[in-house]
Amino acid sequence: MPEDNSKNDGSDIRLRELRVLRAIVTTGTTTAAADVLGISQPAVSRTVAQLEERLGRVLFAREGGRLLPTSEALGIDAELDVLFNALDRIENPDRRAPDPTVPLRIAAPPTIAHRFLPGPVADFSRRYPDQTILIDVLSSDVLVTQVAEGRVDIALSDAEPNHAAVRVEPFRASHVVCLMRRENPLSAKQVILPEDLDGLAYVAQTRRHSARVAKDRALAAAGVQPRITIETATVVSAAELVREGLGVALINPFPTALRLDASLTTRPFEPTITLQTSFLSPIGTRHSPATLAFMAMVRARANQTQKGDF
Repeated sequence: MPEDNSKNDGSDIRLRELRVLRAIVTTGTTTAAADVLGISQPAVSRTVAQLEERLGRVLFAREGGRLLPTSEALGIDAELDVLFNALDRIENPDRRAPDPTVPLRIAAPPTIAHRFLPGPVADFSRRYPDQTILIDVLSSDVLVTQVAEGRVDIALSDAEPNHAAVRVEPFRASHVVCLMRRENPLSAKQVILPEDLDGLAYVAQTRRHSARVAKDRALAAAGVQPRITIETATVVSAAELVREGLGVALINPFPTALRLDASLTTRPFEPTITLQTSFLSPIGTRHSPATLAFMAMVRARANQTQKGDF
């Protein structure tokens, strides 16, 4: 005869049953456990009965309306600290304590490093004052190489890297806007179209930027050609050149448009060009507690700055 495997070995134990067990051990009654868990008292009683049946063991003695944990229940409860602590770290990664002896290595291109990064870095440093932070300000292509080689824990970039060794995790989407001086006649328009830029003095990003391709494609599709006065590598530089009167520019508004010079303004550009700002990290590595905490603070800051199409 085949071996009888009908006896339940406990392999189907459910997490909610263990949560109920812990709540009863902690509070002593099904009513109090129900209050802690936010469920009904009958649901607590049913769950205990199910767990006892599943394990084939008596877990609680019933005395005077109270549930007294047996040695079996206390033994199981003692094993749950590791499980629940791990679950808490998974559900709330910002609670994991970073190791202050291991530096957090951050990298970003100049625009993000100068216009956005100081905020979340300050948040992180105030939360973890003993943590050493190393910040590299790198061009986008060098940044990707540094991440791929594992020399950076986390990088922020609005480029679109295509590297097999780099993990990309978007955290903010933005729509390209047209940047101009406030007295520019185009500032009277609600939306800037490609034909508005035909023949106009224009500050362009250098061609190595992935966003340049999308902008050029939108202009070419409309059959227009701005008059490029200068090409520059960073949005911060483009903004300064626009401020000096060298033309208008199509830019990613995050984060530059959040700290514009008073002489400058932006208008939405159509057709819509969406750009992602992302975390970059080495493929095949797990984020450290420090990295996860920093990423959470970046997301919080980015959400605070979200407004309109920015």
